[in-house]
Amino acid sequence: MLIFGDHAWVPFTYSLQARYLVDYDPRLGYGALGGILLTNCVGYMIFRGANGQKDAFRRNPDQPCVSHLSYLQTKRGTKLLTSGWWGKARKINYTGDWIMGLSWCLVCGLDSIVPYFYAIYFAILLIHRSVRDDHMCQTKYGSDWEEYKKIVPYRFIPGVV
Repeated sequence: MLIFGDHAWVPFTYSLQARYLVDYDPRLGYGALGGILLTNCVGYMIFRGANGQKDAFRRNPDQPCVSHLSYLQTKRGTKLLTSGWWGKARKINYTGDWIMGLSWCLVCGLDSIVPYFYAIYFAILLIHRSVRDDHMCQTKYGSDWEEYKKIVPYRFIPGVV
């Protein structure tokens, strides 16, 4: 099944916007294109910032760029970040990734939902993955995970979800 997905599903979904643009010109102005570029950059900043922060903290929590971050010490001996990017939402990196994907769809304009298939599919995939991750973390960390969810109550968007 994985081979089918890699050879059929991924190329179809990742190239859908380009295929759409071959036949339909959304005639976006410079302002719209600038807004889309800004959207992509914000998504990239969130995605890379969050993942880079987590990686730096895992490698050496005493480095100056991450030593100020607060964390929850778990009974397993690991640390769950409760400030910085990871204090805003438990899956903030997924949010950045999805925003980038949405920006790739926005280039196609708003005349059809077809180019937005990727953003819709990706949102469903990320939501499902986050539910699975939450269940695995609950099993892995037990009561520490419940405490972590009280400290970082939002899953994707700070203050919303």
